[in-house]
Amino acid sequence: MQDVKERGQRKTSQNPPSLAGADLSLRLKKKAYRKRLKHAQHQLFTGNRRCFELGVPVIIVFEGWDAAGKGSVIKRINEHLDPRGFHVYPTGAPNSDEKAHHYLRRFWLRLPSAGHIAVFDRSWYGRVLVERVEAFASDNEWQRAYDEINNFESLLVHSGTIIRKYFLHIDAQTQLERFDARKDNPLKSWKLTPEDWRNRDKWACYESATEDMLARTHHAHAPWMVVPSTCKRHARVQVVEDLAQTLHAHADALEA
Repeated sequence: MQDVKERGQRKTSQNPPSLAGADLSLRLKKKAYRKRLKHAQHQLFTGNRRCFELGVPVIIVFEGWDAAGKGSVIKRINEHLDPRGFHVYPTGAPNSDEKAHHYLRRFWLRLPSAGHIAVFDRSWYGRVLVERVEAFASDNEWQRAYDEINNFESLLVHSGTIIRKYFLHIDAQTQLERFDARKDNPLKSWKLTPEDWRNRDKWACYESATEDMLARTHHAHAPWMVVPSTCKRHARVQVVEDLAQTLHAHADALEA
């Protein structure tokens, strides 16, 4: 079984990705976007069916800057999948009951069952990002969280779960332009909160915390992908293509 799991892991660079190494100039024209997205979504659908039949649970983690386009990527992932086996969990501040337990508990309770997909729009990585930057966690708490998270993910993978982690990256100017566009659009203004504006003032702190996170929690069994998201079309296609390839590779290994 261990050999099968190892064969099922797609080749991943041992060097962790970084924000500095992401090419934010990448673009994808509409015609190419439509063609590649259609093909990728079909591949994702068939890969999902194979993993469902094999009973493989899938976890997809999304982190990234505010207004980087996480919601639109998730929409393209689930557009043609069976909604009965696909669950999206937006992660906000823990409630009083959740604060009374270890921070990973609320995520344990939402792990996918066999053959299902769980998407975490923000995740347990909040411990080493927002809770670190905003001092909601003590230095000792967020520093030991790297090992806790690595162990958590290792346990899941070695029990048969697929984990893919995506950080959607934009620059500060792009974020400001998207904030301004949301502010002036009555259908999107609800997405913009005072907290989003406050977070911009701590851009450098979040950038440093993100680089630490990528360096310390990137592993072959649960790798990070930094997705350039200045062009939303490019980001959507890159994630859907990667996810489809991952599911098929895992199914191939199990069926070999």
